[in-house]
Amino acid sequence: MSLIRHAAAAFALFAALPALAAPVNYEIDPDHTFPSFEADHMGMSVWRGKFNRTTGTVSLDREAGTGTLAVEIDMDSIDFGLDALNKEMPKPEFFDTARHPKATYKGRLDGFVDGKPTKVVGELTLRGVTRPVTLDLKSFKCMQHPMFKRDWCGADAYATIDRSQFGIVAGKDWGFSMDVGLRIQVEALAAK
Repeated sequence: MSLIRHAAAAFALFAALPALAAPVNYEIDPDHTFPSFEADHMGMSVWRGKFNRTTGTVSLDREAGTGTLAVEIDMDSIDFGLDALNKEMPKPEFFDTARHPKATYKGRLDGFVDGKPTKVVGELTLRGVTRPVTLDLKSFKCMQHPMFKRDWCGADAYATIDRSQFGIVAGKDWGFSMDVGLRIQVEALAAK
């Protein structure tokens, strides 16, 4: 009888402990994720564009304050809103998409406050060159998706990169700034 009481007490103790949280895996929603950028045009104006095809995954454990991000961008999906410029970007002096059709970003979610990451520390690979890039998360929110009834998270990420570090120096001799501002809206839905 004593053995049964001890087993029951142990079971009750473990049942009372909160369940250990596990990472939730998410798939980036390509219809609501558009990496965009701002680039100097000889100091005269700022050109803005975006990439229309992006895929990726997120793993997030809000209780543990950990997570990872992996994104792949189709570089041929660039959209400046100007066809002539869109046709220039795949050329070797810019994205060289014949040799480097994809850009990737891989990183870890960091700086958690109240279960929300405030940045992603990772590496961007563009034109076959990999450099460290930290994304600052200006907003981050998770909730149940009203239609799919699964966890759904979204964020706005910001960074500035030096495009010359990735071998894109077109216009440098004419006074173009090499700094490019990244503005990335991303939404991701928990995998089934």
